[in-house]
Amino acid sequence: MTTLESTSPSTFTATLRRLYVVRFAFAVVWAVLLFLTPDGTGPLLTVLLVVYPLADAAAVLWQLRSDHHTAGPRVAEWANVVVSVVVAIVLGWVSSGSVAAALGVWGAWAAAAGVAQLVTAVRRRSSGGQVPQILSGALSIVAGLAFLAQSFQDPDSISGVGGYAVLGGIFFLISAVRLGRQTNPLPRR
Repeated sequence: MTTLESTSPSTFTATLRRLYVVRFAFAVVWAVLLFLTPDGTGPLLTVLLVVYPLADAAAVLWQLRSDHHTAGPRVAEWANVVVSVVVAIVLGWVSSGSVAAALGVWGAWAAAAGVAQLVTAVRRRSSGGQVPQILSGALSIVAGLAFLAQSFQDPDSISGVGGYAVLGGIFFLISAVRLGRQTNPLPRR
C-alpha cells in the first residue's frame, strides 16, 4: 500500500517561518564576516562570495521540497536555484581577479534573484507573510542594478553587498514574525 505524504498549509507556513529565520541568521553572520574581510580580492572573499548564492539555492530547494500543496509550475524557484549555482561558480572564478567583475556578477544575480523572489512572493501572497518578500524582491532588483552600475566604476571594495544581505535578512525576519502571528494568533480580549 502506498501513501501520499502531503503538507498542510499550516505545516508549510511553519516550515517557511523556520526557513526565513535561518535565512535571516545566515545573512547577518555572512555580512559580519564580509565586513571583517580586508578590501580587495583574496581567498576569504572568494569563499564568502561563493557561499552566499549556494546558500540561497539551498534555501529555495528547501522551500520547494516543503511546498507540496501548491499546484502549477514553479519555474521562478527552479530558475533561481540554477542561476544561483551558476553564479556561485562564476563568482569563484572572477572574484580572485577583480572586485569590479565580482560586483558586476553579484549585481546581475541580485537583480535576477529579485525577480524570482518577487514572482514567488506574489504567487504565495495568500499563504501570508509575503508582503515583506514582495518588497525585498523589488529592492533586490534595484540594488542588483545599482551594484551592476557600480561595477563599471572600478570599485576597490565589495562590502556594500553586506548591507544588501543584512537588509534582505531583515525582510526574512519580518516575514517570519508575520507568519508566526498567522500560525499562533494572539488571543483577543
